[in-house]
Amino acid sequence: MMWEAIQRAKSEKLNFHILWLDQANAYGSVPHEMIQLALRIYHVPEDIQVMLDDYFSGFRMRFTTNWINLEVDIAMGCTISQILFVMAMEVIVKAAEGSAGSTNLGGGVQSNI
Repeated sequence: MMWEAIQRAKSEKLNFHILWLDQANAYGSVPHEMIQLALRIYHVPEDIQVMLDDYFSGFRMRFTTNWINLEVDIAMGCTISQILFVMAMEVIVKAAEGSAGSTNLGGGVQSNI
């Protein structure tokens, strides 16, 4: 199926976008900034955005050093985890298609969202 789509795009000189996503640690790899961006893009009410920001800003871990704030990860078992993950992935897909404004996707990656 993928091969046929690629061949068709080549022969008809069409634009063709492929996004490969390694989902081995999918939820754990979503930056909190991406979630905040997705909430704004999809017009989630501001009070909900603030509530979720407070929820995620409270995630901390301690090793043998001082406390470290987590900036990446969606809590497994959270009732809205799936929705937040899909929203964040949709932002990435739209960026790959080049259909929105400019943002930093983390890891030094700049995208037009």
